[in-house]
Amino acid sequence: MKNKLDTISNLFEGSEIRSVWDSEKEDYYFSIIDVISALTNSNVPKRYWSDLKRKLIEEGSQLYENIVQLKMKASDDKMRITDTLDTKGILRLIESVPSPKAEPFKLWLASLGSERIDEVFDPEKAIIRAVNYYRNRGYNDEWIESRLKGILNRNKLTDVWKANGIVENYEYGILTNEIYQAWSGMKANEYKKFKGIRKESLRDNMNDIEIALTDLSEIATRELVKKHKPHGLEQNKKIAKMGGDVAKVAKDDIEEKLGESIISKNNNLSYQYLKDNLIEN
Repeated sequence: MKNKLDTISNLFEGSEIRSVWDSEKEDYYFSIIDVISALTNSNVPKRYWSDLKRKLIEEGSQLYENIVQLKMKASDDKMRITDTLDTKGILRLIESVPSPKAEPFKLWLASLGSERIDEVFDPEKAIIRAVNYYRNRGYNDEWIESRLKGILNRNKLTDVWKANGIVENYEYGILTNEIYQAWSGMKANEYKKFKGIRKESLRDNMNDIEIALTDLSEIATRELVKKHKPHGLEQNKKIAKMGGDVAKVAKDDIEEKLGESIISKNNNLSYQYLKDNLIEN
């Protein structure tokens, strides 16, 4: 099995797995019936799913509680309500299906779990995995070194935020959006949409100037937080905007001298998204 996951659909060769992209959650929802059909070759996958769902309810499985009903195009081209699960849920579902076809997926998941446990004991393995990931996608070592330094700088920023009363994950997202909005005019998810990416890293799909301005805005925010010592979300939002404004000044100056926008729609993907489908280049 290829160790590639642009979407879970790529694991089911030759089978159509309908999916819906949730831009707010930045995750996919997959048709459970399609997955059941691909794994079991059941003549009546709806009945198979009905029996399995009943079993999950009896066992008090949290998986049942995570089911989301969404409209998807059926074989008759009509939009019909369909049971779906997000990426994490659909992987758990695969583990629940007693089918020979599910075994390769279970082995793949077990292999991933084993790799992550090994990285807990030897973190260098995680770094090597990241370096190899980028090399395999054509990034040179200079870019990779800069990327890793950017990750360290980002962690320094989240550390000072944490020291100044930011404790919830959603708060980090709000502050990051304040920074991006200030210098680029877009929140992070809007910037991703502008570039035509979804779950992929925004930084991995930026040009050199975009990366430099992102780094500048976050470094400026970090130093401003250390200087002014804001506390809580609202105060930190003001400082985050100030940090973004520093990069905005630099952006405007560069654009004035270049005579063009430095924010690009270009990305580094080897594929493109077309509505809910993934198209390989």
